[in-house]
Formats: sequence, C-alpha cells, structure tokens
Amino acid sequence: MLVLPEIVQDILHRLEAAGYEAWCVGGAVRDALLGLSPGDWDVTTSAPPEAVLSLFAPHALPTGLRHGTVTVGGGRGVEVTTFRRDGDYSDHRRPDQVEFTRSLTEDLARRDFTVNAIAVDLRGRVADPFGGREDLAARQLRAVGEADRRFQEDALRILRGLRFASRLGFAIEPETSSALRRSAPLLKEIAAERILTELTGILCGSEVLPVLLNYPDVLGMPLPEILPCVGFDQRSVYHCYDVWEHTAHSTAAVKPSSILRWTMLLHDLGKPDTFFLDEEGRGHFYGHWRRSAAHAETILDRLRMDGRSRRTILTLVERHDSPLTLSEKAVRRALARYGEETLRLLLEVKRADNLAQAPTFRDRQVLISQWEALMDMVIRSGACFSLGQLAVRGDDLTALGLRGPAVGEALRTLLELVVDGKLENERGLLLSYVEEQLYSRST
Repeated sequence: MLVLPEIVQDILHRLEAAGYEAWCVGGAVRDALLGLSPGDWDVTTSAPPEAVLSLFAPHALPTGLRHGTVTVGGGRGVEVTTFRRDGDYSDHRRPDQVEFTRSLTEDLARRDFTVNAIAVDLRGRVADPFGGREDLAARQLRAVGEADRRFQEDALRILRGLRFASRLGFAIEPETSSALRRSAPLLKEIAAERILTELTGILCGSEVLPVLLNYPDVLGMPLPEILPCVGFDQRSVYHCYDVWEHTAHSTAAVKPSSILRWTMLLHDLGKPDTFFLDEEGRGHFYGHWRRSAAHAETILDRLRMDGRSRRTILTLVERHDSPLTLSEKAVRRALARYGEETLRLLLEVKRADNLAQAPTFRDRQVLISQWEALMDMVIRSGACFSLGQLAVRGDDLTALGLRGPAVGEALRTLLELVVDGKLENERGLLLSYVEEQLYSRST
C-alpha cells in the first residue's frame, strides 16, 4: 500500500466525506509504485471545482478553473482537478475546452502514457483501466489509447516521453515510438521555454545514452544543428564512433548536471562544418570548437537559456579541446582567466570527451587527473589568481593618483605579473611597481 503525505490523505478524506470520489493520480503514483521518491502529488475528483473551492476555503486557490484545477494547501500545495474530458487541441498544447464528467475512467483516458494513468484512493485501492501496472513491470512507455492522437493533442508529450525514457530507463513501445516520430514536426509549435525544460530533463536522465542514439531525428526538430552529426564518419584513429555517437557517449559519460550535459551535447556540432581529409585519408577538424560555439550560441539563444548558464556553456564548448600544459604557471593563468568553478567543469568536460574516444587514446585521463592535482596544490598554496586576492585594491591606486579606467588596467596588469611569478603579491612591492612603472607612464 502506498504511503500518502498527510495533506493528501486529508484532501482525499474530506472529498470522500462530502460524497465525492477522490483519487491520487499521475507521476507521484507512478514513482511510488516503482519504489522511487514521489514528487508533487495530484488529486483527481468527481467534485466540481466550485465545490472544491468551497470545501477547502480559505486554503484553496482557483489556479486553473477553466480546466477544473484548484490548488489546495499552503506552500507548493496539491492540485485538485475535476474529472474531465478534453475537447480539441488547436494549438497542440492545451485543450480549447473541457467537459467535466463523473467518470474516473474517462478522465484517465485523456492522459499521456499508461504508467501515468494509474489512480490510487485513500484505502490503497488501485484503478488501472489501461494496463499501466503491466507496463511498469515491463518497463515500457505506451500511449493511452491512440498514440498519434495523444501526441497531436499535446506535442510536448513527445519530449516528455523521451524524458521519462531517459529518467526511468524505460523502452518506448513500438507503436508509441512510431507515433512519436510521426508527430515530431509539431514540436516547432511549442514555446522555447517548454522545449528547454524537457530537453534538459532528457539530458540529465541516467539513461540518456539510448535516447540520444535512438531518437536524433526527433531531437533534431527543436535542435536541427545536431542532424549533420548523425552518421558523420570522423575518419580518425582517435575515434571509434561517428560524430553523433561520440556526442551521445560523451554526454552520458559526464556528471548529470544541466551545464555539463548541455556542453557535451553541443561541444562537437562544428565538426561537420570543419571536416578536412588529408592526403593520407585522415580526418581533421581544425578550429571545430569555434564553429561548435557558434552553433551552441544560436541554440541557447533560441531556447532562451538564462545568461549565466549560457555563458558558462559557451566557455566550456570553446575550451573543450584546449591543451593542458602541466605547469604551475599554466594552472595559475587558467585560474586567473576562468576561475576555479569553471575550470573544474572544464576538466569534467575533457574527461567525458576523452572517454568517448577510441580506447587506445583514453590515456589522457591520467594527464587530466595530474592537472587537477596540480590545480589543487596551487589553490592550497594560497597563490594569487584573482583580483580579489591581490594585496592592493582600487582605493590604494586612486590614493597614488590613478583615475578612471587606469585603475582597472593597473590592477589587471599587477594580477598578470603576480600570476606569471614576475612580481610578489606583497602590498609594498605592488604599490612601488605602480608608482615607478605604471603611474609614471600615465602622467
């Protein structure tokens, strides 16, 4: 029997006491049956929305009355939605109108996948008219009813299906998979923010690899830049996969953070544009990182990714193929240019990139670990690699007579000299250098 949160139990009890049917439904039920930690709980009921508002006043908000939804409770609350049948979906996203019903089965029939169309009541009784528990046991995703209709009603279900497959490790049942592919062009009509959320969920799933390998044609609808990579032979001894296969394997090899997974998805998009075959028949991709960054910028702008994440991803894409020089000076310079947080992300990118290359050339893992160990040592030593660590501040330089942009330029010059080991990070020495070298030039 599923253990329901107290607020959910209270909602079900009060609805039933008022003479209505009330059931938990959706992703929380699915996850609980799988033994996973459920997310938000949803309740479906035969009570009309006005009755729900009255029954739970003043702790009920009419968050979606048009579609029969009332949010009950403080904080994130629990969505309570009246049993309904959906009308046409002219925008391929939400129904133009809904009709309330007294039938739980009719309500479950409008849902996306059978595993999300299982309902549980207060006593643990399960309603499963579409075989969702069998599909859970078989670890497969199957559309409720006619698959084409489900995806044409709400095109975002196409990506939701891939997200569930990536997160849960479920296979997509053949007819559902075929309908998903047929309906994929409808994704062009979905808002960019919705696409971004679903794509990020797909990328961060523990089973992202088979989804990327099996559905590039679907992902290529919102991300057409990936399609030239599919099947593109790298003609290189360094690679055992084509460009898209390498992308998929490197994405799966990196930690499941949105920044890292997006970076790996985008890092080699420029390879088809920059392919060069030498006289010996070997493939090269000179400057592919530059073209990859250009494609990445176009994609992230189109999907309206937030500025901070966008900047970090573009930096990682641009630098993913940069050499690692094993010296303290190189480490200090890199820390000064990118900062510790970004550098650690870059090392994860390089690890994943190398793990998706030919096995013979995966020895770069050793160099990456050595470089990280050296970076740790430099940081522990207290070495100066940022303006905040300099022994002087802007006020110190204005006291010497520097003004305006000259202050920032002087600080950056001092940092560069300290990072390169040409000047000690000692206040007196730095001020003397400014007086003798920099200030004299600016006056």
